[in-house]
Amino acid sequence: MVKKMKSGAPAEEAGSSALAQAVKESAQQIWLAGMGAFANAQDKGSKAFESLIKEGLSLQKKTQSAAEEKLGEVGEKMNAMADQVTSRAGQNWDKLESIFESRTAKALARLGVPTAKELAALSQRVDALAAAVAKLGPAAPASAPRKRAAKAAAPAPAAAKPARKAARKTAG
Repeated sequence: MVKKMKSGAPAEEAGSSALAQAVKESAQQIWLAGMGAFANAQDKGSKAFESLIKEGLSLQKKTQSAAEEKLGEVGEKMNAMADQVTSRAGQNWDKLESIFESRTAKALARLGVPTAKELAALSQRVDALAAAVAKLGPAAPASAPRKRAAKAAAPAPAAAKPARKAARKTAG
């Protein structure tokens, strides 16, 4: 099944055979280059995948540390704000207490209730008077004459009642 070549054909066949051989070799090289690229991609792909995992872990650690830092800052700010609120509340409570005390003192003064200072001064005066009386000399207890005077004064109004009844009977 080989065809016989004509006389002018050997030069053409040699050129065409060389061309076919060059195309065949070129196709073979392309195929091998593709296979090499595929193998390289597989090898480098797994390495690239592992590299991406490492970079992802690194980025995750950085993100977590940044988030923890921000969380710490927010916590500090919240504590500072809580301290300010507590301080203001304490100041307002002190003001409210002061206002309540002053208004209560004014109301008690209007009612004539003596203050603690006035009672202390009065107690000192009583003590001073008791000391002065004690210097004057021994005396009977002060409470005994008062009781007698109160008993002596009690019968007088009782005596006045029969006189009024008698005056009515004579008038009527």
